[in-house]
Amino acid sequence: MLIRTLSLAALFACALPSFAHDYKVGELTIDHPWSRELPPNAPAGAAYFTLKNQGAAADRLIGASTPRAQKSELHTHVHKDGLMKMQQIPAVEIPAKGEVVFQPGGNHVMLFGLGQPLKAGEEFPLSLEFEKAGKVEVQVQVEGADGQGMSHQMPMEHGNHKGH
Repeated sequence: MLIRTLSLAALFACALPSFAHDYKVGELTIDHPWSRELPPNAPAGAAYFTLKNQGAAADRLIGASTPRAQKSELHTHVHKDGLMKMQQIPAVEIPAKGEVVFQPGGNHVMLFGLGQPLKAGEEFPLSLEFEKAGKVEVQVQVEGADGQGMSHQMPMEHGNHKGH
């Protein structure tokens, strides 16, 4: 009976996605890296997470890369002329004892030139580079299109980037 109970527990543990995952580098914690499932023809996607700085000094996220995309850039959204416009930024400061949220409609890592569409349930590696803490690789979980977060269906200007 004990073996049967343990086997069922292991089966359910493997079947349920693990939504709480975080990574640490220096005084920084990267909490719940995620992305949204995309349609098969989407040429670009985005990655989101929360950066928490436990240290007494600020740090900056200065870059990101992944083998899933030809190019990764730090982006944010700004309101301009009644539209939300996506804009590349060189870095994101994480204040001492503070946090920065990367989310739809705000800061995010833009993934251009996806070789394959992002599918719910899969993971992919994302390397984040910080000015002081250095580099860390995280696993980004792809969530279903109906998952949490704000929809990208609002009016937006994407500049030279298509397919966000």
